[in-house]
Amino acid sequence: MKIVVLVKYVPEPTATWKFAPDLTVDRAGVEGRLSELDEYAVEQATRLAESGAADEVVFLTVGPAKATEGLRKALAIGGTSAVHVVDDAIHGSCALGTSLVLAKALEKIGYDLVLTGMASTDAELSVVPSMVADRLGANQATFAGELSVNGGTVSIRRDTDVASERVSVSLPAVVSVTDQTGEARLPGLQGDHGAKKKPIQTMSLADLGVDAAQVGWSGARRARSSTFPHSRAPPARSSTTTAPAPPSSPTSWPVAASSDPSGERSPIPPKLGRRARHTEEGDTSCRKSSFSPRPPRPASASPPRTAHRRPCAR
Repeated sequence: MKIVVLVKYVPEPTATWKFAPDLTVDRAGVEGRLSELDEYAVEQATRLAESGAADEVVFLTVGPAKATEGLRKALAIGGTSAVHVVDDAIHGSCALGTSLVLAKALEKIGYDLVLTGMASTDAELSVVPSMVADRLGANQATFAGELSVNGGTVSIRRDTDVASERVSVSLPAVVSVTDQTGEARLPGLQGDHGAKKKPIQTMSLADLGVDAAQVGWSGARRARSSTFPHSRAPPARSSTTTAPAPPSSPTSWPVAASSDPSGERSPIPPKLGRRARHTEEGDTSCRKSSFSPRPPRPASASPPRTAHRRPCAR
């Protein structure tokens, strides 16, 4: 069985992200890494290979030249080879364009089982696995918390808010896994050295037979028109905006006596409460003893405790 794992090279979550002049994330100006959620898919593929269920594990990514670093991290954990689709025309692609490139690459390299993370840590859409499965016409099982393969059938456990579901689909299939499947192993020094020897094949849109007009900015279904905050000042507020009108019956508030000779009573906001109202009226009957000043200490009282304090040891 041949397993292909879709992985993504994303900006470091702890870094400061910025927007490029074209209003896309400036991925070249920030450090990146293999998406943490994709590491769970890498781990599951490696376990299936170790159990003998798979004889080949290939990692596939779409991204800039620096995305090779993410492939090397995945190869250090396991796998036999990797494929990197890189093309300047892909820049600015939406999820539909990305799924098109991934589906064409999968058709070219071949697969029996496609594993993905539940989402990427930068976009967090969780829709690309289903889009890829639809384009391939393959079965899909999403958000797997447990994964097993028996012959030509892959079975998963999906945990929902109300129950745990068991889902089985026949191969070929696309399966997305969650962090409940198990932590990814840390690649050791031997794994890092071995990853450098594993082959990484590079492909372009021309190799996949994808028209550049179908991806990138020209093929995106949604484009960002502005960002905030940015170097330009935000749009000014409309001058017609007015403050909300006061309550229609202010007399429903507590009222207090006024020094106005007309004898009218002025409204007091509720947060001032009883204390303010009685203070205005000169009534002190509701005041508690806690508001009274403390009586002076008699002369015969014992001296303060500080007088008996021993000096601190130095």
